[in-house]
Amino acid sequence: MAARGLHHVTAIAGPARVNLDFYTRILGLRLVKRTVNFDDPGTWHLYFGDEAGRPGTILTFFPWAHAAPGSLGIGETQETAFRVPLGSLGWWAHHLVERGVEHETPTTVLGSRVLRFKDPHGTRLALVGVPGIEAEAAAGLGEVPADHAIRGFFGVTLLLERAAPTAQILTEVFGFEAAGEDGSVSRYRVPGQSLGAVVDIREVGGFPRGRSGAGTVHHIAFRAAGDEDQAAMVERLTGMGLAVTGQKDRNYFRSVYFREPGGVLFEIATDVPGFAVDEAPESLGRELKLPAFLEASRKTIAERLPAID
Repeated sequence: MAARGLHHVTAIAGPARVNLDFYTRILGLRLVKRTVNFDDPGTWHLYFGDEAGRPGTILTFFPWAHAAPGSLGIGETQETAFRVPLGSLGWWAHHLVERGVEHETPTTVLGSRVLRFKDPHGTRLALVGVPGIEAEAAAGLGEVPADHAIRGFFGVTLLLERAAPTAQILTEVFGFEAAGEDGSVSRYRVPGQSLGAVVDIREVGGFPRGRSGAGTVHHIAFRAAGDEDQAAMVERLTGMGLAVTGQKDRNYFRSVYFREPGGVLFEIATDVPGFAVDEAPESLGRELKLPAFLEASRKTIAERLPAID
């Protein structure tokens, strides 16, 4: 059974320039790809990640300038968490305060120190202090020096009415294993994986459903090595009675989508071909990239997109 963890998380933001500034300057992530929402090409689709754009580090956004704020509820991703060196949490707390970003008092969840905060449009984020990752490669970008830089995803927290049906998907399809409980939170982890290896499920029966909008997560994607790996996962899902879409070519990965039992939109995305398929690794994120079917409309699309530089 394949067991690789998260590929990316996609959320909804407000104005694109504010979104870009926060994630590149304040959080120190690299703009890995600037493209458009393939289904709404008048809207940016911005990809942020590590220097190489590796799966397990990518947070993407659909930024709509006039998006109404969303509201958190069951059937949604409550929080997206990044990995930082354990000794860097103090630096990050000071950095966020200096930049006017409010944060909660650090707390301990299932043995990990966690610093929670929100981006300018309300997206719930966290930094998790992880011991022993200081030697991992990290570029110093924006205002964040390499010593304190984010090192990919820690994981996500799902807010669900019932944990068990979703836990079955995680363990029987994606290869996660139960890794502890803390009150209403159950942790699932991919053994032997570091990036994007954790999914926490917070069970809150009777909590109201949320509303999609700025500050909410649109979907989360799990990794598949390639088409064969993805097809095997789809076969297991359909055998469990779940409806899965046909494969969609997203240029940098190939995807299928389904609603897991708790209502969260899940994607399975292939690791291949990767973000360097249409621009050199050292040039990632510098130019507008479009899929072949939109190239004929490049001039019109470029003129409609909000300025971000």
